Amino acid sequence: MAKQEASMLAIDGGDPYRKAPFPSRTPFDDREVELVTEAIRSQNLFFPSGDKVLKFEEGFAELYGAKYAVASTSGTAAIHTAIGAIDPEPGDEIITSPLTDLGSIVPIIYQNTIPIFADVDSTYNMDPVDVENKITSRTKAILVVHLCGNPCDMDAMVDIAARHGLWLIEDCSQAHLTRYKGRLLGTIGDIGCFSLQQSKHLTTGEGGMTISSDDRLAERLKLFVDKGWLRWRREFRETMHLRPREYLFLAPCYRMTELQGAVGLAQLEKVKHVVERRRQLGEYLTQLLQEIEGVIPAPVTPGGEHTYWNYVIRQTEFSSQFAEALSAEGIPAGVWIGKPVYLINAALRDKKTFGTSGHPFNGCHGGRKIEYKEGLCPRAERIMKQAAAFWFNINWSEQDIRDVAGAVRKVMDGLRAKVVPA
Repeated sequence: MAKQEASMLAIDGGDPYRKAPFPSRTPFDDREVELVTEAIRSQNLFFPSGDKVLKFEEGFAELYGAKYAVASTSGTAAIHTAIGAIDPEPGDEIITSPLTDLGSIVPIIYQNTIPIFADVDSTYNMDPVDVENKITSRTKAILVVHLCGNPCDMDAMVDIAARHGLWLIEDCSQAHLTRYKGRLLGTIGDIGCFSLQQSKHLTTGEGGMTISSDDRLAERLKLFVDKGWLRWRREFRETMHLRPREYLFLAPCYRMTELQGAVGLAQLEKVKHVVERRRQLGEYLTQLLQEIEGVIPAPVTPGGEHTYWNYVIRQTEFSSQFAEALSAEGIPAGVWIGKPVYLINAALRDKKTFGTSGHPFNGCHGGRKIEYKEGLCPRAERIMKQAAAFWFNINWSEQDIRDVAGAVRKVMDGLRAKVVPA
């Protein structure tokens, strides 16, 4: 059968499939302005003596049905707070995903523990079989990453953690109000961590939130964001100026300001709509992409609901050409991460951590000496070469989504025509 003539790709001088810009995201409106103005007019932006952050924590906990919520300065800080709460020994190991932002990894290293990477499966999340294979006598916790809004196999992760006596921490930075078998991510493990950075479903520009219903962890979670200082307790606030200071353990200062708390309160009113609309648009794109030969739409974990923080399109024919060609067609697409995190972070790859010590990878606390190099997680490395990602928002229309699918079809046909003889 004769090969169908393909339109000239934009990277080869053809016209872009989409010339008009896509709608910008507009996460803030008069409600944020109103609450931020209240905070400023109070003449106090310091959360221990304010009320916006406290109300934001209470509202976030209520949204998730959690007993405790602790606000912090970033998603990285939220994860560090979780790891600080479980109080690992130096040299202990935490198993996590190789496909993630460095914000998932920095807290592990700063708490003197060692990240151990489990390879991924077809969902782009950690493969439970490889997670279990990576457990040693030094393993303290599993840090699952619900990548791009797609849940991990939490039934398997809960089972593994329970059988081996491990803490289970959920990184939900890209998966706000996302469900797995009817349960909200962040409430299935021992601790849930959220980023509130500008791109997230719920945003305060920068910020983080850590939630738990585990009474054993409650006080340490609260103390960890405020240098181990006991003043977070409500009953201490009115009289804390009469008490001598006491810092109960080593901890950083990750306090959220009242400005972020005010924005967060307004965002709580919107996040359900944001998540639902993103889910609708993502599912529509998946429906359209399933009709295009050679394209693998964003996967959805069985039993889970994807909330599409971004959308990952994968194909197995053209490697890095795909993202470049799609971007040239006017689609806001790019390389997705590029490589697993252990290959793009000098702290892991080259042991550039604390001075020239290489700590905690130097074995000084009895931990293993780990080499982070190519071949460590072969499936993750292969997926990275085949994937492109783009970000949409709730202001996009169904026609915008159809244009993405149309551009993907054009790119696949065009690239294929360049390598298949006429």
